[in-house]
Amino acid sequence: MLGGLEGGPCPAPARPVFEDISHLLPDNHRALHYGAAVCEPFGTGQRALAVAGFLGANRLLRFDGRRLVDEADDDFADVARQAIGMAAGDSDGDGCEELYVVNTDRFSGPKRLADRWFDLTDGLWRDLFELPHNRAAANYFAGRSAGAVDREGNGRYAFCVANHGGPLRLYRNQGEDELVDLGPSLGLARVAQARTVLVGPLLSAGSDLLIGTENGPNLLFVAEPGGGYREVASIAGVADPRGACRGGAAFDAGAGALGIVLAGWQTPNRCFVPELPGVNFRDRTPLDLGAPGRVRTAVVADFDNDGHEELFLNRLGEPNRLFRRHGDGWHELSPGAALLPGGFGTGAVVADIDGDGCLELLVCHGEEEPQPLALFRARRREHGWIRFAPRTRAGAPARGALVQLFTDEGVMTRVVCGGSGYLCQQEPVAHFGLGTARAAKAAQVRWPDGCTALIPWPEAGREHAVRHPFAATG
Repeated sequence: MLGGLEGGPCPAPARPVFEDISHLLPDNHRALHYGAAVCEPFGTGQRALAVAGFLGANRLLRFDGRRLVDEADDDFADVARQAIGMAAGDSDGDGCEELYVVNTDRFSGPKRLADRWFDLTDGLWRDLFELPHNRAAANYFAGRSAGAVDREGNGRYAFCVANHGGPLRLYRNQGEDELVDLGPSLGLARVAQARTVLVGPLLSAGSDLLIGTENGPNLLFVAEPGGGYREVASIAGVADPRGACRGGAAFDAGAGALGIVLAGWQTPNRCFVPELPGVNFRDRTPLDLGAPGRVRTAVVADFDNDGHEELFLNRLGEPNRLFRRHGDGWHELSPGAALLPGGFGTGAVVADIDGDGCLELLVCHGEEEPQPLALFRARRREHGWIRFAPRTRAGAPARGALVQLFTDEGVMTRVVCGGSGYLCQQEPVAHFGLGTARAAKAAQVRWPDGCTALIPWPEAGREHAVRHPFAATG
């Protein structure tokens, strides 16, 4: 139990308050850390926290039963480059996730240092962009965020890269480790001051792409049959042309639908809920939530397992903020130790690092000055929980899958993260707090290819790995 070696449940305060467990981080010196991703590069469900190092080492943190340890070798640490964004996905269908690392040595436009596409082979990391036949394809624009997209529904993920002052990229491994950018052929190669990649079935049943931008409208590409995309941000009501989007996250809007939170940099935050499902959204931002600030990333999760999602806004040089969604509104809470009024927050990711059903929150700091990483856990732990980890046909995390849980309290909806936050990617698991629900009656998983699986009366208090209906056997 991470940070709970004393044993027993944590006390139940009136509202979720984070406690600091940063002592479990190894060699937690002051550094510039931007984004992070919760990834499975080792296969067999073993997860790690990949943390981008800027003017310093990338980190690969795994829980060893007592604390987190850094397993990054010199190749992955990659101290010669300037990493800010991370995303993972099984791009070659081998059942293990590869890691896309966004390196940025310029604020906008062309850059000098290319991105990395790390593949772990026989225990060694190699950069697929460094292969001779891929060097011309490498991204040399100042990117920010990346996301993993199962565009074709076959479990082989492409990486979408949001560039600032350069074209949007959609990289695919064609086989034999040949990397190509599909952006131009799919009409995705828009030039914008892009910041955020949010992946999920936002309007369609496939992997839609919301690209948060500044100094211009956001972009929303809806997945179409056959792997194509159609841009609909203005029609869908999420363009927000006067905003300066940073973080983005999907949330449970009720009745099985998804809403969208977009965090603004000194511009109003936005909360969009479905108006006509599958067609458009409407802005239903509460006054408190919408207040402008120096927000870098947004994380949505049920930290206290009460059955209601919380929204954590990680801010740079200002106190962080925490909201709980209840009914149709968001209500502000105290983040406790995660307030961090002097923190220069950049990215943040959530994961159940130690498998005890209590979510941890890793907050990265940097940009304006080096600061240590920060690790938190919500104190409130008396509620039940259940987790689902859908797998692809090859056994890798099925990012972009939709999971719905049915209880006597109603239906709850989650998306297995392909890209979310800012510079970041969350754990590839659908986590549900049960709150006052007596039992989980059923769960349904829908993969990006449209296949579904129904799990009747799933056992609470555990994580369920859900095989794809057409997964290979034997």
